[in-house]
Amino acid sequence: MHADALDLADTAVHPLWQRQLGLLLQSTGDGIFGIDLDGRCMFINRAGARMIGHAPAALLGRNMHEATHYARADGAHYADEDCPIFNAFRRGLPCRIDSEVFWRADGTAFPVEYSSYPIVDGGEVRGAVVTFVDITERRRAADALRHARDELEQRVAERTQALSAALERQRELSAHLEAVREQERTRIAREVHDELGSLLVALKMDVDWLDKRLAEQQARSAHEAEAMRTRLRSKCSHMSRQIETAVDNVGRIITDLRPSILDHQGLWAALEWQAQEFVASSELALHWRMQVAGAPEPDGARAMAVFRIFQEMLSNVGRHARARTLAVDVLADAQRLRVAVHDDGVGAPAAAFEAGTAYGVMGMRERALHFGGRIDIASAPGAGASFTLQLPLGPAA
Repeated sequence: MHADALDLADTAVHPLWQRQLGLLLQSTGDGIFGIDLDGRCMFINRAGARMIGHAPAALLGRNMHEATHYARADGAHYADEDCPIFNAFRRGLPCRIDSEVFWRADGTAFPVEYSSYPIVDGGEVRGAVVTFVDITERRRAADALRHARDELEQRVAERTQALSAALERQRELSAHLEAVREQERTRIAREVHDELGSLLVALKMDVDWLDKRLAEQQARSAHEAEAMRTRLRSKCSHMSRQIETAVDNVGRIITDLRPSILDHQGLWAALEWQAQEFVASSELALHWRMQVAGAPEPDGARAMAVFRIFQEMLSNVGRHARARTLAVDVLADAQRLRVAVHDDGVGAPAAAFEAGTAYGVMGMRERALHFGGRIDIASAPGAGASFTLQLPLGPAA
């Protein structure tokens, strides 16, 4: 006999204990019923009968497989010879199943976890005791947990993919910025060599010429010496102009590296100066509006970031827009700064500004994001383009 079988021969049930056992069966919330070898119900407690929608008396003597276990969850017929309850107790073995359903009297099914234990009397199996519980809520909780886990895994996968894409864009942007910096170094080196270098070489030749002429001056007659002095004064005037050109070139190169107006007169003046410089070189009409009274003027890295973003906005107009008019709005209060640049050029599809090769846009957005701001872009073919920087200026910035 199996250890989990109930052996009636081993227990003499006192009438008092029999009454107590009956009370115990009725008080438990689990369903409990007993069946004989033919599967007919010998007893069932109220909780079990209520779960399957019958009165207890109506189930006594009925085949319990036919009453509540006759079909699978999908509605397919469930033959009693396939029933684990019958097969297990007829071999004197217990079983525990949580993947099947019981059917109610109204034809609806509910998931159950049931256990069957053989009843053994005199060494022979006489039937079985079956306990069962409705696990609808457990299944619902498990489904909800599984759904939440799947959703979490999906979100993690999406976030991982987004982070990977962001890292890839960051690498591309870093490579692009390094290439731009190298181009700037090359341009500045070329300007220094071609303009300042050539001016310095010319000045050296002029100085050598002056030195030679001055050394010969004593050997000249008074008339020749006077004529040479006139030539020397002309040469000095020419050298002075060359020096002025060199100073202008140095100032321009320095301004390209960092505009001095930003340090000396502040961001508002630097923005207006840059706009005027741009429209003058591009031959565009400018509609300028600045309302910044009472706003704290950014300084340091924040001011430089705004200025570089503004330069990139203008550069985008110069490279792509083919515009005739440029409108610039600079609005600021105690909390926020808004810089908007709109052109009446050819425009572009919105997707063009989200492309992986739109490094200028990526650079602007990275600069703005670093200070808690954002870049908004509105454009369409034939409708021009608008670039707007929104940046916090208050204490929370």
